[in-house]
Amino acid sequence: MSEQRSHDVGAVLARELERRVERDQEVRTDDAPLTEDRLATWAAVDHGNTAWLKGIIERHGWPGRALVGDTAAEHAWLLAQHADHDPAFQQRCLDLLAEAVVQGDASPINLAYLTDRVRLASGQRQLYGTQYEPAPGGGWQPRPIQDPDLVNERRSAIGMHPIEDDELYA
Repeated sequence: MSEQRSHDVGAVLARELERRVERDQEVRTDDAPLTEDRLATWAAVDHGNTAWLKGIIERHGWPGRALVGDTAAEHAWLLAQHADHDPAFQQRCLDLLAEAVVQGDASPINLAYLTDRVRLASGQRQLYGTQYEPAPGGGWQPRPIQDPDLVNERRSAIGMHPIEDDELYA
């Protein structure tokens, strides 16, 4: 692919990633009650985004920084993060994202979040403490963490702040 054509494709993908993330966040941050209709809309958005991202990955590989830019690469990660209904695809995204991180084409922090999400979905404990659940008594608590005494070491190694500094950490 020529450099100009690659730039054009990347710009188109970046705009579409932005549009899809705006909708993703719109359905998640609406203050309306979580009715069946709202949950169905949420699921439809996630399913549509997952199907779209699958097609993009098939045609172009992981949409990393080199192809779509920093912001849109974050958007691609977020769509993968919200593909919980398709664990096999989420695992594929994790593998591609890990490669992209090695190549400097993606964020290691995004990799940490997706790693935790995939591990929890497969019944394992998370490594970085990025995923939370409601705490008994109110507030939020990290979902189970593998070797919790080492979580801040793992977080520091990729440029994350200590877990105690997380906004949700109780």
